[in-house]
Amino acid sequence: MTNIKQIATDMGVSVATVSNALTGKGRVSSEMVERIKKRATDLGYRPSLAGRALRSGQSGILGLVMPDLTNPLFPRIAQNLSLVADGRQLGILIADSRGNPDEQTQAIDRLLDRGVDGLLIVPQKGTAPGLQRVPTVIINTASDPDNTVSADHAGGGRLIAQHVASLGHNHVVILGDDPVSEVQRDRVNGMRHGCRTAANVQEFWGEDGMDRLIPAIKNGATAIMTTSDLLALRVHSHLTRHGIVVPRDVSLTGFDDLPFATAMHPMLTTIAQDVEKIADVAIDRLMRAIQGDQPPAETTTIPMRLVIRNSTSPENKMTNLETNQ
Repeated sequence: MTNIKQIATDMGVSVATVSNALTGKGRVSSEMVERIKKRATDLGYRPSLAGRALRSGQSGILGLVMPDLTNPLFPRIAQNLSLVADGRQLGILIADSRGNPDEQTQAIDRLLDRGVDGLLIVPQKGTAPGLQRVPTVIINTASDPDNTVSADHAGGGRLIAQHVASLGHNHVVILGDDPVSEVQRDRVNGMRHGCRTAANVQEFWGEDGMDRLIPAIKNGATAIMTTSDLLALRVHSHLTRHGIVVPRDVSLTGFDDLPFATAMHPMLTTIAQDVEKIADVAIDRLMRAIQGDQPPAETTTIPMRLVIRNSTSPENKMTNLETNQ
């Protein structure tokens, strides 16, 4: 099996240069890193995690705690974190807290017992897992004081609301799933800021909010902004059962740009997270802490992107719900 010394001899560089390029340590130019990685792949090099652990006292394994892997957003985040870790020749152990705060605590303990070098935690809504006995990165939202890196949820809320406002909607409903969620509260706050010029903005939450949608539309609401694509999908089904057509009778928006957003009819206007960038920053911050470097004290907020599709249209008082009934 090819080893680091053979790669170094083959390329005419030092063993230290090859080692640094493959582990992300030291000062090696990006061009040289790419050349070394390509040559290592061509030669069939596979790093020995056991050997690295003996040399460094580190396992080369990170722990990842996710809040609920049945939500399609979280496997997407986990996949991108795993890809970034693979690129650094690191392994990831994933634990699913399954929507349960107690299970989250147990999942963290299990990963620590397995000797992970550091933890990545996407916390349960309303919980604060805090720092652990190994370096820890929290991926949540800017209003969480423990947050390390996150999407700009409030900024995304402003973007979607500004889009709705630009279409002339002056009577808007904001619908959230659970006010305990810091992420959803930040999104709602951003939406309120983005549509502050609207004459009438109503804020609903949960099942009670879902029940209030039809009366709100009958009373003149022309747009519904939700805090997630999953919630938008539920709203769309609810409206359809009541004979209300999107966007003819009411515009509808989501949040997160999940794959099914383009399978809906009409396709959903939403906000996209840069999960690749979040994963890259999170792994970089964690590895710097593990290696003893001083990471930045401030949190990192990654901008979000507006994705305009067919579920929103200009407000038209001549085609409101009552006109079509």
